[in-house]
Amino acid sequence: MSKKKQDHFLRLYQPVHDRFERFCRARAYSVVDYRDVMHESLLVAYDRLDTLRSEEAFFSFLVGICIRLLANEHRKMKPELGLNESFLENKIRSSDNPEQAAEVYLLHRALAQLPVDQRESLVLFEITGFSIREIAKLHNVGESTVKQRLRRGRLKLTEILTFESTDKRGEMHL
Repeated sequence: MSKKKQDHFLRLYQPVHDRFERFCRARAYSVVDYRDVMHESLLVAYDRLDTLRSEEAFFSFLVGICIRLLANEHRKMKPELGLNESFLENKIRSSDNPEQAAEVYLLHRALAQLPVDQRESLVLFEITGFSIREIAKLHNVGESTVKQRLRRGRLKLTEILTFESTDKRGEMHL
């Protein structure tokens, strides 16, 4: 590892660290620990740093790598593609705020029920802060497609969360 390459990589990574961590936390919730995904993505990004076309695209470069790594992980786990309940239960137990942990658990459970394209678009837009144009470019689709995915994803998420929070008699439960 050359010192010059390390310095260049760190200079690009430091400004986007928090944003990338938020993305990994939101995206890896039901498959693997987000730190594993972050570290693996950073290793791949470091190895492929010479393929980066523009320094302004570094964050998109990282996110693209992360998405591909998670897609590979999903393919490996295809029979178990449902929500990893034990992973989420461990997250809840380790949380300091039980109320917040329960809300996060319900949100992650609901997100896991969305189609991958809708979930991916919602996480990128709402949690990571990508623009619609950036998401469209990342997924190689039109901006109207991204808008439609966001709209449908929000509607489905609302439906799922509303259904889970009330039973047939209209009583609240978790």
